[in-house]
Amino acid sequence: MPHSAVHATLTAQLQARFNAIPGNPPHDNIETLSLPVERLTEALAFLKHEAEPRFEMLFDLSAIDETGRDGGLTVFYQLLSVSGNTDLRLKVSLPDEAPHLPSACAVWPAADWYERELYDMFGIHVDGHPDLRRILMPEYWQGHPLRKSHPNRATEMPPYRLPEARYRQVLESYRAEDYREPGDNDEEMILNIGPNHPGTHGLLRLVVRLAGEEIRDVRPDIGFHHRGAEKMAERQTYHTYIPYTDRIDYLAGVQNELPYVLAVEQLAGISVPPRAAVMRVMLCELFRVASHLVWLGSYAHDMGAMAPPFYTFRDREYLFDVMELISGGRMHPAFFRIGGVALDLPGGWREALQGFLNRMPRAVDEYQALFTHNPVLRGRTRGIGVLSSAQAIDWGVSGPNLRACGLDWDLRKKRPYSGYEHYDFEIPTAAEGDALARAEVRLEEMRQSLRIVEQAMNNMPDGPVLSDQARYAFPRKEATLQDIETLIHHFINVGGGMTFPAGESLFITEAPKGMNGYFVVSDGSQQPYRLRIRTPSFPHVQALAKLARGHLMADLFAILGSLDYILADLDR
Repeated sequence: MPHSAVHATLTAQLQARFNAIPGNPPHDNIETLSLPVERLTEALAFLKHEAEPRFEMLFDLSAIDETGRDGGLTVFYQLLSVSGNTDLRLKVSLPDEAPHLPSACAVWPAADWYERELYDMFGIHVDGHPDLRRILMPEYWQGHPLRKSHPNRATEMPPYRLPEARYRQVLESYRAEDYREPGDNDEEMILNIGPNHPGTHGLLRLVVRLAGEEIRDVRPDIGFHHRGAEKMAERQTYHTYIPYTDRIDYLAGVQNELPYVLAVEQLAGISVPPRAAVMRVMLCELFRVASHLVWLGSYAHDMGAMAPPFYTFRDREYLFDVMELISGGRMHPAFFRIGGVALDLPGGWREALQGFLNRMPRAVDEYQALFTHNPVLRGRTRGIGVLSSAQAIDWGVSGPNLRACGLDWDLRKKRPYSGYEHYDFEIPTAAEGDALARAEVRLEEMRQSLRIVEQAMNNMPDGPVLSDQARYAFPRKEATLQDIETLIHHFINVGGGMTFPAGESLFITEAPKGMNGYFVVSDGSQQPYRLRIRTPSFPHVQALAKLARGHLMADLFAILGSLDYILADLDR
């Protein structure tokens, strides 16, 4: 049955059973319905367990403060049907004052952290939540940052001060003993790891409950790297926000820019020239390789191997030399534009890229010998942190972590974008679902990315690299020097920003760590009214306790590192 017919039947069921109200089709054409809050939980359970198709994954959950529009709060649930390869968006309206929402944790365990984020960022009380407290902001923070009433610049707030008495009070809250649950065995040990620990690769705190050497529970304490990336979007123009995206998964470069510009282009109906589309794919796959190189070297180092980091970081520098030649940047190029890319390919790019492609296949073979074929590393990772495909979907896991469970879910194949349907490549999978399988999948993904890069290089079309839709395109520099009217438009567009159509647009791409989505809500002005960033690291780290329970303390970092998370991607 065609998707439209399936959605029509499902919409009729939701209307009849749960009093759902269909909304106007958004720019992303995702079926969107509003539900009364009192029918929400049963509707979610129906969609997960009974609907046709079933929506097995809670892809995202967040809210919009409607103070600047109709008032109140809108909570939205972004559901994904893996079996049906389709999406559904549900909305619930809540009042400004004392908003309450029933918990969905009984339906999806992944709802836990998303609901805590609702409480933290918007002040929404989630009834029935097992552990409702702040998650990104410290407990002593005043206000809820994603409310429109909260300042979005540090200059709008008084200087931050932390008197010594208050500082000591805050430090007392980090005593590991306070995390002991009622009824816990007195013989158990509560171990505090981090937030400054070499094994966490950044500011992440883990509170581990141990019975001897056995892990009974792990509580990640996140938010130390939170910078308000979603809030900052509300003060930037659509174009000036592009550099901020690079700092989310700061190892993935333009892979962060792609879902954002695709979401905005979808909102405005902007067509991207073929040459720009191929350039985007080529650079994205290079950054997939760069991201996997850092992960491999860091993970091998966590496991006690000294050689791999030197080799992987060496090859990453060769890759960055190519990236610098093409974009002018290395880690954070800010090279994509709404409507294309910033610059055409420079002279010598093909020779430089070919030199990198010539060396990498042999290098990946060496990594495989050093890591996944190493008997010590195999012994540390085989059978550790096992996750089934059903469990992975339930927790919102995606990317290599999901494909290591045997499911070939990759948006580049399932929902091709930017012309991926024209490339010949395979989706690596593994059946074991353990830490070693996740490593094996990433190694093979590097080989497949190199195949895609080579095809893009050899089939690079001619033509422009930026859309000529004048309403959204910046004039070329040479034109601004010839024509005063063009210079005026350039000055206005750069200084004040361009206006984009009102509406909503979600775009999800297959980033190195998993599915990465940008949800743009526009009120027709020069800035996004709301920008939601759904990152893969957030659900992946939430699943850590599920993966670690029952293993030994020595296995904790073998499991944690195998997830390939980035703190900036986790905390945003």
